[in-house]
Amino acid sequence: MTDKIKLLVAFLLVAAGIAGFYYLHDSAAVLKLASVLIGLLAAAGVAWTTALGKQFFMFAQDSIAEAKRVVWPTRKETLQTTAVVIVFAFVMALFLWGVDATLMIFVNKLMGRSD
Repeated sequence: MTDKIKLLVAFLLVAAGIAGFYYLHDSAAVLKLASVLIGLLAAAGVAWTTALGKQFFMFAQDSIAEAKRVVWPTRKETLQTTAVVIVFAFVMALFLWGVDATLMIFVNKLMGRSD
């Protein structure tokens, strides 16, 4: 039950940060941004103290560690793959244009139109 109350408080802190943004509509943009950031940071701090929050932050840490283990493609591989995708999209567009034009001619002949 305490976790639910803490999550509700976290939600209310986010809402308060957003409300502060609109309340300070005549103030400098830095103050409006600070209002939202303070609300979000305070909410994250409260949410972190819940069991669900601790699970989420552990998941985030595991995700970052897993992303570091990924073997990313080299620049050359990325450019080659991008070129293949662009060429394939262009060829497919030409093919579909040809099929569409052929079907349009066929339908026009069936309907007795000449163009």
